[in-house]
Amino acid sequence: MPLALVTAIAMLAMWFPVRTYLHQQSQLDATASQISMIQRQEKVLSLQARSISSKAAATLLARQQYQLVEQGQSLIQVLPGTVAGHPTQWSGDPGNQPLVSPSSVSSLVPSAPTTTTHHQSGFVARLVRTLEFWR
Repeated sequence: MPLALVTAIAMLAMWFPVRTYLHQQSQLDATASQISMIQRQEKVLSLQARSISSKAAATLLARQQYQLVEQGQSLIQVLPGTVAGHPTQWSGDPGNQPLVSPSSVSSLVPSAPTTTTHHQSGFVARLVRTLEFWR
């Protein structure tokens, strides 16, 4: 019995430091992997910085990604139109959609609203007519 008690105390005394050591080791491994990832990103960014260090490359980047032009120049953007009569799929900002040709305006005008007759009278009929805009 005393030997079992001494063994249990020795195991507990050794388990807590071992558990702490294992936890700290896992934290060190995670930190080391983050450091290596950041170092890889740094190398990629350094290569990109060297590639645009010339004035011509910086000008090309400014034109392509930021639509910047030199002083005295004007920027003109040509929006894509339709391909073989099928409009291009647009999403997002309606300001980015192409202009509508005047010949196709008639297809955009909604048809005449249908009128419904209400055979009900009283409060319910007035309520339905008031909320008719929800249709």
